[in-house]
Amino acid sequence: MACQYIPVMAKITRKTTVRKSAVPKKEARAKAAKPKGPAKTSLKAIKPRTAKPRTAKPWTPAEIHEVFARFRRANPEPKGELEHLNPFTLLVAVVLSAQATDAGVNKATRELFQVADTPQKMLDLGEERLREYIKTIGLYRTKAKNVIALSAKLLTDFGGEVPRTRAEIESLPGAGRKTANVVLNMAFGEHTMAVDTHVFRVGNRTGLAPGKTPLDVELGLEKVIPAEFMLHAHHWLILHGRYTCLARKPRCEVCLINDLCRWPEKTV
Repeated sequence: MACQYIPVMAKITRKTTVRKSAVPKKEARAKAAKPKGPAKTSLKAIKPRTAKPRTAKPWTPAEIHEVFARFRRANPEPKGELEHLNPFTLLVAVVLSAQATDAGVNKATRELFQVADTPQKMLDLGEERLREYIKTIGLYRTKAKNVIALSAKLLTDFGGEVPRTRAEIESLPGAGRKTANVVLNMAFGEHTMAVDTHVFRVGNRTGLAPGKTPLDVELGLEKVIPAEFMLHAHHWLILHGRYTCLARKPRCEVCLINDLCRWPEKTV
């Protein structure tokens, strides 16, 4: 019997290849542009060199003595520029001078003190009429209220007299540490240091008594100024800051102490 031939069909399998997904052109360009490794950066670029701050040479006692000796020779008896008639009017003038010029205060108080030069007269004048006298001064409404209140307190607590201690003066409405120092110095001859904006600037700029606050400068100046100069020291420094060591354009060319001053930006 003949064998029947049965053809066997070979299973044909098609090799499928996985096509890679197309990379967007922008991404491709970005990858091509991306460096293989981090760019080298110089140490100078990472950590720039900074100059060390210069430290001013400390003042010597002899130099400080020389500074105030020069001030004394030029102006032996300096006077405060606030006009007043007695300790009470001085106290009022200083309270009114906060954030105001001495010239502006003087202009207002010349007529005021003719009618109210004692606490009782100030109370009799009254707050409303007082405002009319001082309305050209900044913050005059608040200041008028404080002057009437401190006048009343002087009568009730101090027999109508200006007290002679810092704590007592500071207890009066509108009076702070600077006010107390001015009154104690000018009215009673105490060796106090009143630090206003001018003294604060001079103390820091010259290096005599650098400090972040007026109290820092006050204590620093009291520590280094010889006792023989303390009575007039704050007036010399105020006048120096007001007329020579100006805030914006200091007049270094006419400064009495320009050869000793530690300010690195002085023009001489």
